[in-house]
Order: sequence, then structure tokens, then C-alpha cells
Amino acid sequence: MKDLLERCCGIDIHKETAVACIMVGNGKKAKKEIQTFGTMTEDIEELKLWLKKNKIEKVAIESTGVYWIPIFNILEDKFEIVLANAKHIKNVPGRKTDVKDSEWLCKLLKHGLIEKSFIPPEAIRFLRELTRSRKSLISDSTTAKNRIIKLLESSNVKLASVLSNAYGVTGWKIIKALADGETDVEKLVENLSPTIKTPKEKFKKALKNTLKPHNRDLLKIRIKHVEGLLNLITEIEEQIKKCLKEYIVEIDLLKTIPGMGDTTAAVTLAEIGNDMSQFPTEMHLTSWAGLAPGNNESAGKKKAQKLQRGISI
Repeated sequence: MKDLLERCCGIDIHKETAVACIMVGNGKKAKKEIQTFGTMTEDIEELKLWLKKNKIEKVAIESTGVYWIPIFNILEDKFEIVLANAKHIKNVPGRKTDVKDSEWLCKLLKHGLIEKSFIPPEAIRFLRELTRSRKSLISDSTTAKNRIIKLLESSNVKLASVLSNAYGVTGWKIIKALADGETDVEKLVENLSPTIKTPKEKFKKALKNTLKPHNRDLLKIRIKHVEGLLNLITEIEEQIKKCLKEYIVEIDLLKTIPGMGDTTAAVTLAEIGNDMSQFPTEMHLTSWAGLAPGNNESAGKKKAQKLQRGISI
């Protein structure tokens, strides 16, 4: 098989070690050298110097958890990094060692057999971290709110039965009043908004409860937890707005799509970036996003094929 690269490197990355294999030259005269480095910053800098000394052109690394990211961040300014999908570069079973894996990566790269994964620029990567963190915090806040509802239900507070949103202005006031020790249902229903159509008598029945002092103490703790998460979500949304100031044109274009609002546009930009040259056609984009099933055909019969997860970092 023809060699496409004169100088290249394959790195097999783990939590505490990175095994690097370099190949210099073509054909039978190609020289191979393998070294093992640590994954501390100083160790990666040493790896970088070793690669520069050998005048390496391209480096292939496998997308192993988050361990590849520090190495990518340090090497990206001096080398062309090819991030390989682990599914695409599996070695022959029974011949797996860290050294062989690094050598296999290097060989595949040398022959041009590794498909480069999409890695957006640093600014887009930071925006992506923010939007994904926001999603995670929203999920955490939903879980925390559900715990409060569960605690109230266990004490026979049927707030969720009389309010469509127990965490609206009215519901939140009632929950806080219960945590503060209010037991008079007449005073609790004073928090009702005029827009609520549920009869007051039904509310009084729903709020008659068996809350004990230890339940109220736990309720206070869970309220603080929810409020802390909501404050973090607000803070991270402010960070997202700052990042989006340099992408106003892209956001406005995305919002012309029916159903696309500010949040969805920000997430879309964070995931696919603003450089569409990465995707030659719309079909490449849908395939990368995991929206296009692969082929599974044998002996003329097409078998069911599930959608794959999109490549993400």
C-alpha cells in the first residue's frame, strides 16, 4: 500500500500514559521509533519537543474519553491533529497492546486510512462546553424539583394536583411558606394568583398536610439546592450571551429556521460550528449528527440498522 505521508505519529492515550509511535521515511526504508510519555503537562510538552525534533507533520490520536483533549490542546498549534473515531480504527483482536495500538494508528495515518473527526475552533469548543453545562444544570434542577414534590407528596401536600406548574410564582411562594413553618391553610391560599382558576376550597384541601419539623428542615435544604442551581443556570446563560456577541450574523440566520429560538440557535452553533466547509453536503452533516442510519446488507437482504450517536467532544 502506498505511503502518503513522509513523517507521521500515532499516539495511544490513557489516563496516565501516552504511547507514541513515529514513522519517518517511506517503504522498507521507513524508520520507526516508539516512546512512552506521562500525561502531566510537562510530559506532554516533552512529547511535543520530541515530535518537533523529528519534524513530524501529522499526528493521529484516538478519541478516548476526555484524555485526548489535553494532548490536543497542547499539540494543535504546531501539528495537524487527526482525531480518530475508535470504531473506525479497531485493530485485529488478540493482538492488542499499547505499543501495537500506537503503531497501528501511525500506519493507518501514513496510508491515509483515518477519517478525520470534526473539531471546531477553540471559541466554538468553549461555547459548546457552556451549552452542554447549561443542559446538565437544567437536568439537575428538574431532578431537584422532583425531589421536593416527592417530599411534599409524602406529607400529603397535593400541590402538584392543583397547579399545572408547581414551580410558578404561586407554587414557589407556597413551598417556601410551608418550609418556614406556616400551617394555616387560610394564610397559604393568600399566595394564590388571581389568574389561577382552581377553587380556593380545593386548594385548602390540597394543602392540609402532615409535615413534621424534620420534613420542613429537609424542605429548606432542597429549596436552597434548587435556588443554587437556578442561579448557576442564570450565570452560565450570561456567559453564553457574551460568547454569542461575535456570532450575531450566524445566530440571526439560524433563527430564520421555523421553530428555532435563541437557545436552540446557540446550541446548534455550538455543536456544528460556523464553518460549513467541514461538511461537503447536507448529507455529511446529517450523518455526522447521527441522523442517518448506516448500511447493514448481506446476501441481498437489508437488515434493520439503528441510528448511531453523532460524533461529539
